[in-house]
Amino acid sequence: MWQRVSRETVRITFPYAGIGGLEVPASRLLSICDVQRVGARPPAASLTSEALCSPIGTLPLGSMASAGQKVLILCDDHTRATPAAEMLPPVLAELREAGVSPEDVSILMALGTHRQMTRAELVRKLGEEVLRQHPVIQHDWRREEDLVPLGETSAGLPIIANRRVLQADLVIGLGHVVPHRITGYSGGAKIVAPGVTGAPRTAAEIHWLGAQVPARDLLGVIDNPVRAQVNEMGTRVGLRFVVNAVQDADGRVAAVFAGDPAEAQRQAALASRVIYSAHLPELADVVVVDSYPAGADFWQAAKAAYAAEVAVRPGGVVILVAPCPEGVARDHPAVLEYGVRPVEEMRQLVASGEVEDVAAAAIMTLTAWVVKERATGIMVSPGIPPDDQRRLGFTPASTPQEALAMALEMVGRDGWVAALRHGGEIAPVVEAEAQPEVPGITWTWAGRRGP
Repeated sequence: MWQRVSRETVRITFPYAGIGGLEVPASRLLSICDVQRVGARPPAASLTSEALCSPIGTLPLGSMASAGQKVLILCDDHTRATPAAEMLPPVLAELREAGVSPEDVSILMALGTHRQMTRAELVRKLGEEVLRQHPVIQHDWRREEDLVPLGETSAGLPIIANRRVLQADLVIGLGHVVPHRITGYSGGAKIVAPGVTGAPRTAAEIHWLGAQVPARDLLGVIDNPVRAQVNEMGTRVGLRFVVNAVQDADGRVAAVFAGDPAEAQRQAALASRVIYSAHLPELADVVVVDSYPAGADFWQAAKAAYAAEVAVRPGGVVILVAPCPEGVARDHPAVLEYGVRPVEEMRQLVASGEVEDVAAAAIMTLTAWVVKERATGIMVSPGIPPDDQRRLGFTPASTPQEALAMALEMVGRDGWVAALRHGGEIAPVVEAEAQPEVPGITWTWAGRRGP
């Protein structure tokens, strides 16, 4: 939230207990950007039912399903705000009406490279009734016995998927659509790749591919080369139907899109762009960004820094405000072992094979675009020790106010300040900047280069 304290000062607060706000000189405040709110809407379950009645680009779900089929629903995890507990009942009801028995419907949590969910998190995500009536499995990218190689995409990215996806007769994806640093927007086949793929190859290469270019070339770009590869992977593993929600700043479902994984996702992305695009008149000297709703650890909170990269001028300062109670990235120790280094140095470490966790290398490289190539980083995070913040390429600050004072010392007291709210999902659009065209991307994998 923000409020004008006086004619001279605007106060900005953050959605985290224990992290104070800051006051910005009104004369230096370029913009305060937030995700839009849509107001009263029908319940998520009603919007899901409506979407199932009018699928995009495919037959109705009930026409795809039949008695005796094994149905697998892929669902995003606790790091995503998708109200699965509200959206699943209409989907399950349509499957029952088609003759599918409840015991033949399983749910696979598409964790990607995230940690396993606790039971409490599963209850919040899916609801007790779903947990009681259906088998729920959590994807584990480390369990090689659960992973099956399926060759490569047209661009040479390996496809290694959870065997349960391949064993199902009908695969459905459930998630939400917001701006995303790697695929432009989430949703659609992203529930497959990297959601239920093998991190050492498939998930890693998707992240690494997106890390080869700065955020402004992919974040909020609906049609891009990474999304094309993800869509191809979804088709190859048999994803046939998706149910994707678009939510507003309060998590309220604004719309639901169901149908073909590529076509329904694209329509959802167009709707998401209206809600999540934040317009600035020009690049800011200092960008203050909170990581909400992605603040569990730095692996998630870094999304806010990626968004700030689009809004800050070269040589400016990005202030990341994030709680990170789970630290940096407990499943990816390489992030702190190597730290954030310049982009070209990370490329060489991956090409030489020295860094084996390429997903971690991608996160380090994505961060490097912000704090090594574009701007200076300052972090306010009670969950990450100061020395670890420095390893991540940020200068530690105790409070947002202290961070702003440090930033203005760097850029000058007449620097322009922009604040990005909801930074884990926002997509800044700078009016004075030309929008990118991304005809192709070059990436590397252990020395191999692709188009």
